[in-house]
Amino acid sequence: MEFYIFILVILGATAISDLIIGVSNDAVNFLNSAIGAKAASRKVIMIVAAIGVLFGTTFSSGMMEVARKGIFNPEFFVMHEVMIIFLAVMLGDILLLDLYNTFGLPTSTTVSIVFEIFGGAVAVALLKIHTNGENFSNVFNYINTKNVILIIAGIGLSIVFAFIFGVFIQFITRLIFTFNYEKLFKRIGSVYCSIALTAITYFILVKGAKGSTLINEANAEFLKNNLWQILLFSLIVWTVIWQLILSFTRINVLKIIVLIGTFALALAFAANDLVNFIGAPLGALAAYRNGVAIGGDPYTMTMESLKNPVRANTLILLTAGIIMVVTLWRSKKAQGVTKTTIDLGRQYEGVERFESIALARGIVRMVLSLADIMQKIIPQSVRNFVNERIDPKKIQPKPAADGEVPAFDMLRAAVNLMVASALVSFGTSLKLPLSTTFVTFMVSMSTSLADKSWGRESAVYRVTGVLTVLGGWFFTAFMAFTSCFLFTMFIMHFKLVAIIILVFFAGYFFIRTTKFHKEREDVLQRKESKLMLHGDQADYESKIASSIGKYIEDVTDVVERCYEGLLMDSRKKLRNLKKEIKNIDSDRERIIGDIFLSISNAEEEREEAPIYAKKIGAMQVIASNLRNLVMNNLNHIENNHRVPTHEQAEEMKIVSKDFRKFMNEISECLFSREFKKQKQLSKSLSNFRNNIAKLNKNQMKRIKKKQTGSRQSLLFVNDLTQIERIAEQSYELFKLHS
Repeated sequence: MEFYIFILVILGATAISDLIIGVSNDAVNFLNSAIGAKAASRKVIMIVAAIGVLFGTTFSSGMMEVARKGIFNPEFFVMHEVMIIFLAVMLGDILLLDLYNTFGLPTSTTVSIVFEIFGGAVAVALLKIHTNGENFSNVFNYINTKNVILIIAGIGLSIVFAFIFGVFIQFITRLIFTFNYEKLFKRIGSVYCSIALTAITYFILVKGAKGSTLINEANAEFLKNNLWQILLFSLIVWTVIWQLILSFTRINVLKIIVLIGTFALALAFAANDLVNFIGAPLGALAAYRNGVAIGGDPYTMTMESLKNPVRANTLILLTAGIIMVVTLWRSKKAQGVTKTTIDLGRQYEGVERFESIALARGIVRMVLSLADIMQKIIPQSVRNFVNERIDPKKIQPKPAADGEVPAFDMLRAAVNLMVASALVSFGTSLKLPLSTTFVTFMVSMSTSLADKSWGRESAVYRVTGVLTVLGGWFFTAFMAFTSCFLFTMFIMHFKLVAIIILVFFAGYFFIRTTKFHKEREDVLQRKESKLMLHGDQADYESKIASSIGKYIEDVTDVVERCYEGLLMDSRKKLRNLKKEIKNIDSDRERIIGDIFLSISNAEEEREEAPIYAKKIGAMQVIASNLRNLVMNNLNHIENNHRVPTHEQAEEMKIVSKDFRKFMNEISECLFSREFKKQKQLSKSLSNFRNNIAKLNKNQMKRIKKKQTGSRQSLLFVNDLTQIERIAEQSYELFKLHS
């Protein structure tokens, strides 16, 4: 049994890892609404979610049976095979989920665990069938086919219902309250809030009670027998409480609703999804205990005992909950995944995280054509009424306490949480491992659609993001099945050696993806605006000037390193500069975004508005010439052309030195806002141009004397032209700020 104790140790370690990695992905499920609406500080939101997670773990006991008997028929498998399947499941799961976290994409931990167990069970079943000489069609005897189909159908239907309910409820809610909902909400908001909390009470307390380790059967039966009385009492009490709060206090009740909804959805998530992270290790532990109790041969002892219902240990569940809570607070990857979903449902324009694809463009065009047809069918009076009630342009975004605009308002956040928590809790009560990621993501997208968040400026990018996430879920199913199938086969054949190899591979993979994630997030952060919505125009201008100064510094550094790479004949240095240009382009996009933000927040139309267009144009010219400079030099080296001659190299070093001196003067003036040095800089630019002209004449002489090849000559002249344009446009940026 020592071998199986070793497997249990590995499973314990992978369970902790899977909790950390899984929660990093699934935190988006219950955090995105409160964080997106800025219902409170991130610290308060995290505390509320943490409490919900801890409570939710105690409701998850009934779901643990899914891992033990929901996918395969344990009576056809022996202890050794079950232990191997669960080990392969956990190793595959942490690799797959960490891959998604690295790219900031939400995926379904439910889909991954279901198809991983499915893949492992099929692998073992095929091996047994081959060994026993059976017909391969008998594989269906080993799999709980009916339950697998039910689970997959449940996940599929949850997507449809989440979208339908999200669109319908958000549309009706917005039609009643509009975007300017504060006044009307003070009069009838108590009814809305009481209905929301009653629904949450029903699904969390009543429907979820049967799976809780803290509620005994007698209390659960009482709740079931007095269901309608509890609901009616809840509706009346909540209506009175909320009306009193609305009438006699200045408390924003929607903030309270959103925080309660965050608690409820975190609870529902933990109750439904905890099985995804520790269900397999607990199943392996149950198999080992049964094997020890019976004392049989692990290679012949079948696992019928796994079919018996078992109430999970509350201490284990709470320990798992604590690990999940710690992860919520500390995981950077969790923040990245959360931001992806928030940005896709954002009410206002901003930096889009996805580029457009052909399918997304086709879908948008189809929807626009359909909208034109619907306009001809729906009466004008109805369209006018709806457009009047649901018009996001009438409301200017108000910054939160941190100066940033919420991605959407509290009303939409409340609908997101109410609909998602109700659907997830209902699935949990039926012991269906619904994908909380599927549900919450589709609810979030559907409510944003109902709120007209996807305008023509952003629709194609948002649709691309949704398609990417949806496609990722199907890819999850394929990869989960395939990876666990292969891992199971590998371990079944090579046993201990295979386990050690896979464990070391998982550790190496995690280290590499963590490094890659940090680099990726650094690039994304460079695109984010550095300006706050509050502040005067002078403050905006100062920050933009400093950002441009830093941009010019980075451009100068790339030019200098480009010459170094060329003269050293180093492909590696020049290839690295291609990546650096992407980072600098991200900075440029962010600065341009800041310029637009500065214009949009000016109190009145400014006479110098054309200056902003010139600033943007100058930065575009700098970016274009910098890119051409690097690519020309890289292509020259990639094609194995001769490096510049000694004479050319010496002149290039002089140009690089003069260029750095001139660009440093500009950046320092922008940092310190010393705009009185315009004459001095103009003279420096003139001298720089004259030096460039002299070097061009020298090159013409070398061409006549045939001292340089045509490739060397063309590269030299092009480099001088591009570096001169960069210097000119940098000076132009300085003048536009003076």
